[in-house]
Amino acid sequence: MKLYKISLALMLGIGMLTSCNDKLELSNPNQPTTGTFGNTIEDLEEAVIACYHHCRMEGTYARVGYTLDACRGDEVWNVAQSWGHIYADDLDAASTNDVVDMWIWRDWYYVINISNFVITKCNEIDGEISEQMKRIKGQALFTRALSYYNLANYYQNPALILDYNDYSTMDGLYASNKAEGDTDGLAQYDRVLDQVEADFAEAISLLPTRDAGGEWAKGRITSGAAAGMYARALMQRHKYADALAILKAIIGGTYGKYELMKNYGDNFREGSAYENNAESLYEVQFLDYGSQGADDEWTPVNISKNASQGHAIESNYGPGSVGSWQDLSAAPWLYQLFLAEKTTDGSLDPRLYWTIGTYENQWNGFEYGNMCYTQTMSADNPIVTNNVNGGLPIAKWTNFRTGLYNSIVCGLKCGINLRIMRYSDVLLRAAECENEVNGPTQQAIDWINQVRSRAKLANLQLADFNSKDKLFEQIANVERPKEFGCETGRGFDLIRWGFFYDEGRLQQLKQHGAFKLGADIKEVITYGDAGVSSTYDYYQKGHEYFPIYQNYLNDNANLVGNSANNNTDNSTYFVQKGWTIHPVVNL
Repeated sequence: MKLYKISLALMLGIGMLTSCNDKLELSNPNQPTTGTFGNTIEDLEEAVIACYHHCRMEGTYARVGYTLDACRGDEVWNVAQSWGHIYADDLDAASTNDVVDMWIWRDWYYVINISNFVITKCNEIDGEISEQMKRIKGQALFTRALSYYNLANYYQNPALILDYNDYSTMDGLYASNKAEGDTDGLAQYDRVLDQVEADFAEAISLLPTRDAGGEWAKGRITSGAAAGMYARALMQRHKYADALAILKAIIGGTYGKYELMKNYGDNFREGSAYENNAESLYEVQFLDYGSQGADDEWTPVNISKNASQGHAIESNYGPGSVGSWQDLSAAPWLYQLFLAEKTTDGSLDPRLYWTIGTYENQWNGFEYGNMCYTQTMSADNPIVTNNVNGGLPIAKWTNFRTGLYNSIVCGLKCGINLRIMRYSDVLLRAAECENEVNGPTQQAIDWINQVRSRAKLANLQLADFNSKDKLFEQIANVERPKEFGCETGRGFDLIRWGFFYDEGRLQQLKQHGAFKLGADIKEVITYGDAGVSSTYDYYQKGHEYFPIYQNYLNDNANLVGNSANNNTDNSTYFVQKGWTIHPVVNL
């Protein structure tokens, strides 16, 4: 009773206080809201960390957000012939496929949501912002631009949301993807990429170079990362002259010093000695194996204090004999491409070692040797991806060649940082742009030869390339596949090159995507032979993009489908833009 009276007296006292003009406002510090959080620079620094974190979810880069584009390309195929990967591989996903249609869309919008929060808070500040605030805003602009770059090139016409305050209304939550005058979704594609370019350009102006950023810049987004991605975005719509200027500036050191690592394999190992190295413009950070928690936090959970904070690409790429899901394999075409050209001393291209996990006599004594995790490989004991269907195992983004452990712990456990853009990409993109604008030229050849020299391949000679088309063929179907084989981005390239809109190129893709279940992993696979299929046999017009998830269309009347939803041909748009589709050239 005594406690009750004291409580009653306190309540009456508070009531008397609140009866005056001044009101007592209480907030729970353990339950921040958009009204109470984000009003200090410390809050925004934490929000930026969330931008980075959301880039490593299942639908962004921790799993399908990375692997589905690799499947869409011609260097990786679904040897398991199952799950969501098969629909990305065959480019025939129905609009009701949640893995292909929903996960990537959903998770990149998580990144956009928190990026918009940071950008909007920064924009509300009156006057000149501090250097710290510039860095905060620049990082958020980059993650938003990266999100829309991926969404546009996966789904063609995503909804464009730019102001966090718009979420306060249902119109903001249920945004439209209809650009003014748009009839086929492609005006929206342009609108979104216009914003991507603007965001990357502004991020460049706000962020320090890696050199100037010093310790702060390790693992963070810098002006060099923004410049590299800006060039990529420009190239996606054939703005080659503009992209060339940016790429030249990167090469010239405007955004810090970048160089090729002497050992190609150092780009695919975990640990501070290898990650965020001199070749890396931007990479997604994952915790090293052994330093992570045990809980797999599949999207959209991500709440456990013991989350593993690794990626699951190793579980997709690794061979079944060491515990992977054994679903994705390197294309036989890519393996034969590596065999077609030896180094100047007659050896195999060392990039093969780190790309495809095959036994080769030459690998005895090379790097980690003929090992698969801790299993000894031999000519009589080849390791295949899928224990039933065979397939060439992919070594990249796995510990196939590192010996860190003897089997894969399936799930979000791999700690190798994903290098999203490397300096070798800057050089090969600069060569491609130079060829498109002025080519073929010695300058383009020189940039290509820098990349080839690391692999100890003979220099290309300008005299061997009498046309722009021939040098393009060398870049697109020799240099890039060998340097970036089984990495994400190939599907984006096939779209910008227009390979889906030319019969000769489509036939070439069918050959590149040819496979034979249960074949000897080193067998030459020829499209048209008995038992041989191709991942492009099922391609339907418009399905170079993934459909927008039908449930999203049902829930939001402001959303319209894209070319994959409607089975419409995008070749008219490509031709009307005046963009070049280079014909197939025999090298």
